[in-house]
Amino acid sequence: MPKNGRTYPNASGAHPPYENFGPDCAVCGLPREAMEPANRANSSKKSPLPLVAVALGVALLLMGGMGFLSYRLFLTNRENNPPSLSGRSTSGSQLVSKTTARNAAYISQGERILISEPNPQRVALKQEAALAFDRGDWALAIAKYQELVALDPNDPESRIYLNNARARQAGNPMTMAAVVPIGTSPDTAKEVLRGVAQYQEQFNASAPNRPLEVVIVNENSPNGVTSLAEDLINSSIQGVLGHGTDANSRAALQVYEQAGIAALSPLTTNVIPQGNSRVQVQTLSLNEKGKQLLNTYLDNAAQTLAEAVAKKVPHAKVALFYNSDSPYSNELKSKLTAVLPQFGAQVVQQRDVAAGFNANTAMTAARQAAANAVVLAFSRARVNEAVALAIANQTQTPPLQFFGSDQLYGPDLLIKGDSAINGMILAVPWSTNPNDPFAQQAAQAWRGQISWRTTTAYDATQALAQAMAKGGDRASTQQLLRQGVQIQGQTASGTFNRVPLVQAAPGPNGPKGSNYQFNPLSGI
Repeated sequence: MPKNGRTYPNASGAHPPYENFGPDCAVCGLPREAMEPANRANSSKKSPLPLVAVALGVALLLMGGMGFLSYRLFLTNRENNPPSLSGRSTSGSQLVSKTTARNAAYISQGERILISEPNPQRVALKQEAALAFDRGDWALAIAKYQELVALDPNDPESRIYLNNARARQAGNPMTMAAVVPIGTSPDTAKEVLRGVAQYQEQFNASAPNRPLEVVIVNENSPNGVTSLAEDLINSSIQGVLGHGTDANSRAALQVYEQAGIAALSPLTTNVIPQGNSRVQVQTLSLNEKGKQLLNTYLDNAAQTLAEAVAKKVPHAKVALFYNSDSPYSNELKSKLTAVLPQFGAQVVQQRDVAAGFNANTAMTAARQAAANAVVLAFSRARVNEAVALAIANQTQTPPLQFFGSDQLYGPDLLIKGDSAINGMILAVPWSTNPNDPFAQQAAQAWRGQISWRTTTAYDATQALAQAMAKGGDRASTQQLLRQGVQIQGQTASGTFNRVPLVQAAPGPNGPKGSNYQFNPLSGI
């Protein structure tokens, strides 16, 4: 607690003592001056005050409006050159979060936990692991993160931090960033991070000249993604993976491009099949090719969905739902309205859910318009609306066949939708095949079925790591990826070139809390 009579709204409260050499408490965020009584803090003495033991700890916070328990391990430590602790390694460059005062709480290499943890035992263990990482005690950080991975093999954040601690202990790591939507879509973030972690572990096990270190970045900073991008370009990061297709992502990608940092995202990455399961991963200029790549993918997704509608529901009359607050949803809706008639389907109703809607009323209106199929061209943020429509559809006789885009693919739809989403068909860039060697390896590593996001993140990390290892610096890494990097690709035929189908069905391989899973679908 502050002893100088002042208030610090960002501080997280009292906690057990912990040794600290910096100007700020690495856990609660209080500056050193706050630990001095008011009469001493305001003293006119010019000589520095003696070092005191600064109290540290972790506050458990109930995140307003999010419905789950979260915690923040540390706030910014602004010391640029912390002294080495006795017996501790300081291998590697300065931690990225130590170089910024703006978004430190949203960036971690292992010194803070970004993804909420509901298990009290793992919460305490993660606190210990992160504190050890923060002070450069790699042996202890490795031991603690190893224990966490053993307790929860499906936790990609702990696995990445374990890999990072080993990389720091080995010395001179090369560093990339993975920017994921932890705040708004933690399950999606985990799917991406599983692919990153799996290739990072594989790469580092090959005894490279420089091990790979991954900085995890929560893109949901209140300062915005461009502020995060500016923090990353002012660090030792050599390349970036992540972001989406929205306007904010485009702005962040422009920041990287102007700074000469390679960034692999759906708007900047082209995947070209080379034969024998090899693909070439190539980054393209955002301004010149970004929209073209997205359009190519959306064209293929719309074509796949329209063909599925025509085969599953002959002479289909479609109720098309979308959300106008998403450029992705708007684009897909436009392409679907153009391509569905080419397959003999008629769009009898278009409904924008961004303006607010009642699912029961919407489904009744669809029936009144003689619809016999529903296509959901939603963005990722509209899973709840998709579930509400599916539940409303369940009460109608007979229920209409539902179709949807890749943005609905994920555990939330299966868990929240339960039996209401049974039979829903989605077009996604990649689907799990139980006979695929990579899918088997990944399922064993993560104790469960993986998604296309995991696979594409694995491929993207592979391409970025190989370019970083060969290039050695930002400029060379960017140049190599502009030319194209060949990898042993796991994304079937390239993410933008083929959009297969999956269908929700009962099964044991779905996420925890659901009796449903996504199965590959062919022949319709």
